[in-house]
Amino acid sequence: MASEKLEEKNIIHLLQAASHLVRFAKKQMWLDYDEEVDVLYLHFESLPASNHSEMREDGIILDYNDDRLVGITILDASKR
Repeated sequence: MASEKLEEKNIIHLLQAASHLVRFAKKQMWLDYDEEVDVLYLHFESLPASNHSEMREDGIILDYNDDRLVGITILDASKR
């Protein structure tokens, strides 16, 4: 596997994200990013299973299993 060196600007972005994520109520999370459609998926369970979703006006989708938040989908993620 080839090693990938992080550019300084990317390290800064990661540090900014980390400072926000550690304040979030959920302490275990998985991230998936689909570059082709610019969508970031944030899951709070290793195999999230939602039975309903709530689409907010700002392009964020909250995924629930009953009343438990299991994931967040962020549309146009790179533009935020």
